[in-house]
Amino acid sequence: MINLKQLFLCAALALSVFVTGCKSSDSPETIEADAIVYGGTSAAITAAVQLARLGKSVVIVCPEKHLGGMTTGGLGWTDSGNKQVIGGLSREFYQRVYAHYESDSAWKWQSKDQYGNKGQGTAAMDGDKRTMWIFEPHVAEQVYEDFITENNIQVYRNHWLNRQSGVETKDGKIVSFTTLDGKKFKGKMFIDVTYEGDLMAAANVSYHVGREANSVYGEEWNGIQVGVLHHGHHFGDRHISPYVEPGNPESGVLPRISTEDPGQRGDGDKRIQAYCFRMCLTQVPENKIDFEKPEGYDSTQYELLVRVLDDGWRETFNKFDPIPNFKTDVNNHGPFSFDNIGMNYDYPEASYERRKEIIAEHETYQRGLLYFYCTDPRIPKEVQDEMRKWGLAKDEFADNGHWPYQIYVREGRRMIGDFVMTEHEVQGTKPVLRPIGMGSYTMDSHNAQRYITPEGFVQNEGDIGVHPKQPYQIDMGSIMPKESECTNLLVPVAVSSSHIAFGSIRMEPVFMILGQSAGLMASLAMDKSEAVQDLAYSELEPALLKAGQVLTNPKEQ
Repeated sequence: MINLKQLFLCAALALSVFVTGCKSSDSPETIEADAIVYGGTSAAITAAVQLARLGKSVVIVCPEKHLGGMTTGGLGWTDSGNKQVIGGLSREFYQRVYAHYESDSAWKWQSKDQYGNKGQGTAAMDGDKRTMWIFEPHVAEQVYEDFITENNIQVYRNHWLNRQSGVETKDGKIVSFTTLDGKKFKGKMFIDVTYEGDLMAAANVSYHVGREANSVYGEEWNGIQVGVLHHGHHFGDRHISPYVEPGNPESGVLPRISTEDPGQRGDGDKRIQAYCFRMCLTQVPENKIDFEKPEGYDSTQYELLVRVLDDGWRETFNKFDPIPNFKTDVNNHGPFSFDNIGMNYDYPEASYERRKEIIAEHETYQRGLLYFYCTDPRIPKEVQDEMRKWGLAKDEFADNGHWPYQIYVREGRRMIGDFVMTEHEVQGTKPVLRPIGMGSYTMDSHNAQRYITPEGFVQNEGDIGVHPKQPYQIDMGSIMPKESECTNLLVPVAVSSSHIAFGSIRMEPVFMILGQSAGLMASLAMDKSEAVQDLAYSELEPALLKAGQVLTNPKEQ
């Protein structure tokens, strides 16, 4: 039997629950700022820093705990292209990296002289310009955190956009968005810096996923590329059977080979280029963690690798690119490697739960591949002995089992915006009238599928590498939605571009450049209380130049 004291306590508890419930559901916490940056990539930092330096209030809201995207997620071997066109905060980032490695204390596992100064197409350290293009993940992260601290930028980490119903719009503008934990972020301008384009999509801005047909923009290198074998990430003329019993289609197909028709060259499809993790490995015994068997390991997933090695392929370690302190940035290389081909098609538009499954499957595949190299008796001895020398670096990704925080989302959604960048602009055959930055890297797409040829052999498809004739300009309209869709949103990562043009634009230095330009555009639009689409380029251009952005080819200056 309940006495009065117990009844009072029960009533008080019920009232407390009721009040708490009302507070969380009816009165969500609202954070207001001039500009809200959603996402934690490299572009998030430069956008927010530029806004802060212009005196605007800005917050970063991101699902990530660690800032920097792929720049801090293992991609230390920078895809920089022509470094002369990297300006502004992007160049400042690499100058800060240089300053870090000028200190003797930065060289813990090797001396500066031992490093060798090898970079991608040029020296890693440019003493004249005081820039360094190759770096360890934790160094990049510290540089970004210094940017955040110095500019007093508030970062809300582990906050996930409510993609279903969290974006409030009115009169063609985003008013606010709400995260899954109930926080509301309200601003005058919004910048989507996610690889996936989540805020853009939730605001009902037009976008594309997959490869457009060549006919859409009159291109040559878009769409399905059956028969095109660039780089070395294909089977070439190696006659490798895709069947469980070589040569016998009735025996079934090996794992990770599609039985679907690959399609016709130049046609569009919904396939996207493969993802992987850019691993930071080392051979230093004191800093090395041996590869272990991952949960869910299945050795049959790697049967195709055995056949490739049996055929004489020996390029396993060709993309173990050196970064400081006897470490590597490891990328995909060859016909069967770290790219998990064909296993990510639904990622761009998938739910958070499904994305986590895809990421976990990629991690299991990649960890399993390393373990397979180290343990399977069919791996050639010289290859296996070499792989056993390597391990995960103890002093990287310490709170994530020394595994990279960020999967390499080489391509997600791409906005269809005010201006669409295509291979014509990248190749310089069509002019750009309102440049906000420049790119220069190869139009580089990784494989999108692994299929069976009519002759009954396995082949990869989608790996393209076409060099621009010279550095090219990127139009301001490529980071703006159409005016009819949203007037206070900028999208400097999931930019408005064709699949093949994005293959060049998608490099981290360019994302930093476009992030800074987005910050400048957002600030000017707020100053004038106008839509971003109404910004006069005659007013934007001097602001970009003042901020250090490079807008024309140095050869033309």
